[in-house]
Amino acid sequence: MDPVAAKYLGAGLATIGMGGAGVGVGLIFSNFLNGALRNPSAAQGQFANLIFGFAVTEALGIFSLLVALLLLFAV
Repeated sequence: MDPVAAKYLGAGLATIGMGGAGVGVGLIFSNFLNGALRNPSAAQGQFANLIFGFAVTEALGIFSLLVALLLLFAV
């Protein structure tokens, strides 16, 4: 396989993680909203967990973007 083609293929596969991060953030917020509507008194106590989950999910998406950019431009 041509090394340039392998580089583009690897970068394309690494960007799948960004799509996964988007799906993950959507699931986090939808499940929080579902739980908050079922039990509004417990929603405020779970807000810190919501923000933590959002931050970790977005960090993984940014990491996959970094890997894709490194594959494209640094290697």
